Amino acid sequence: MANYFSLILVALTLITGLIWLVDSLVFAPKRKARLQAAATAEGAGYGEDPQLPYLVDTSQQIFPVIAFVLVLRSFLYEPFQIPSGSMMPTLLVGDFILVEKFAYGVKDPVFRSKLIETGVPERGDVVVFKYPEEPSVDYIKRVIGLPGDTVVYQNKQVYIKPKCETGNNCPKLKAVPLTFQERGEFVQDMAQLMRYTEDLGTVEHDILRHPVREISPVNFYTQPGTRSNEWIVPEGQYFVLGDNRDNSRDSRFWGFVPDANLVGKAVAIWISFEFERSQSDFLPTWVPTGVRFERAGGIH
Repeated sequence: MANYFSLILVALTLITGLIWLVDSLVFAPKRKARLQAAATAEGAGYGEDPQLPYLVDTSQQIFPVIAFVLVLRSFLYEPFQIPSGSMMPTLLVGDFILVEKFAYGVKDPVFRSKLIETGVPERGDVVVFKYPEEPSVDYIKRVIGLPGDTVVYQNKQVYIKPKCETGNNCPKLKAVPLTFQERGEFVQDMAQLMRYTEDLGTVEHDILRHPVREISPVNFYTQPGTRSNEWIVPEGQYFVLGDNRDNSRDSRFWGFVPDANLVGKAVAIWISFEFERSQSDFLPTWVPTGVRFERAGGIH
């Protein structure tokens, strides 16, 4: 849906801008000349054009607004809504976030080709990207594996072996440190989820684990030459996971995120709504039941 909206914005900007430009260069001088001629014939002074054509007047009014929105959404910040619980507890259903579009390169809004290099994802970044299996759909996950890393997921534990840059004294495969925080704040399938703090080195963030649910490695994406629960991240791609580890469809199941699919970095929650209406309520379920003001702020 975001893709279609961007295309519509680009089309409207081009059309209204072109109408304004053509009128200014071609038709406006002709209207001015006709008014001058009429005023001269009547022996009166030249007056201003009393009214622009409707299409030109409308284009002049909406072009600056549409152009501003296009530049803002395409190159600076774009709002997104969190539709699922795969990133709990970091992001909740009903959170509205801002995505920094220029974090990983400035891209054109139509073909998404990179125009300017501005940076690359770092381990722990929360990123929005085009789902590789269905690029029209936007996903949001956390970057766990960088190009060249080896990632292993075993018994609900993440292990990472960073890329060896020199070939000597290469780092070994190590478990990502976890610290238990609490149990019971979040409930799923009648089970109280366990909350841990995961330390990725430069970023600490919370994750959730289901106490009973087990995901068999046979369901994982199998990379040729590796075990069913092991992945070596290719160059120019990233391995991502949801923070709600047992309720997230992520790189474990479909592979890696190419750099070309990156949309931007999630940097802030600007507002958060609660949606707790039942189907029997008078109002539609999409009408909020409350506002979680305390959730506004940066994303870690």
